[in-house]
Amino acid sequence: MAGDSVGTAGLDARPWYAANELVAFLLELAALGSLGWWGFGAGHEGVLRILLGVGAPLAGIVLWALFAAPRARLRPRLPLVLAVKALVLGGGAAALWGVGHSVAAGAMAVVTVVNIAVAEVFRTPPVERGPDRAAPAG
Repeated sequence: MAGDSVGTAGLDARPWYAANELVAFLLELAALGSLGWWGFGAGHEGVLRILLGVGAPLAGIVLWALFAAPRARLRPRLPLVLAVKALVLGGGAAALWGVGHSVAAGAMAVVTVVNIAVAEVFRTPPVERGPDRAAPAG
């Protein structure tokens, strides 16, 4: 909607952006769940099993919150953000592979790559046209 803030105008103007953000959120949750599943089932006994089961997703949460979240505590350059996303989301896919679900791991890896690529396409805000700006001819 013209006249609204950039955030809501961007979501209304680009429904694919909103859908891709939902997929990104679901991928993040799936990665954290997969890391926990792998950690608890890693074959270790006792305390190490609990540490991996809780620690792997917790490490993913901390990395994401610091570097990759939309409101990250630190604002690194894009290559570091992409590296953290690859580490956490790729780690989730690797964790699925580790618990024996190779097809799900492959699907998660492919969806992750496509999701990040689409997010990069939509990274620039839409051009707002006011009443004094006409659409380009052609």
